[in-house]
Amino acid sequence: MSFQQWSALLKEGFNATSFVATYLCFLHVTNTYLFTHAWVYGPSMLPTFSVTGNLVLAERVSTRLGKVGRGDVVLIRSPQNPRKVVTKRLVGMEGDTITYVVDPKNSDRRETIVVPKGHVWIEGDNIYATSDSRKFGPVPYGLLHGRVFCK
Repeated sequence: MSFQQWSALLKEGFNATSFVATYLCFLHVTNTYLFTHAWVYGPSMLPTFSVTGNLVLAERVSTRLGKVGRGDVVLIRSPQNPRKVVTKRLVGMEGDTITYVVDPKNSDRRETIVVPKGHVWIEGDNIYATSDSRKFGPVPYGLLHGRVFCK
């Protein structure tokens, strides 16, 4: 091979590598700051989501700007297992007074809590099969991962 052929081959390789690197950076920025996706499965969000699984899209801008509200379905880094992202409904914001059934499977006993500053109260839609704020308490706002907008 001549020098010109090597030069053309290297230039083509560099251009392809540059394109792939740019594309991967774009995907990283999009996934980190704008949108993300997650598989939601299990009984905790029945009937909103299927037990066998739904692919959801979540936007991340609302959580960064503090624009999520009561009733929104959100992705949250699990307080119990930080490697896991869970999907729950946001029920209360900081300062809200929440009255909840402590153990809906076994009693009607209720407790009331005021959501502390910098925290939110989350619950699964299926109160009989969920691990949520009733179990682990208010969740720090920083664990919010995104607001679900499409399933």
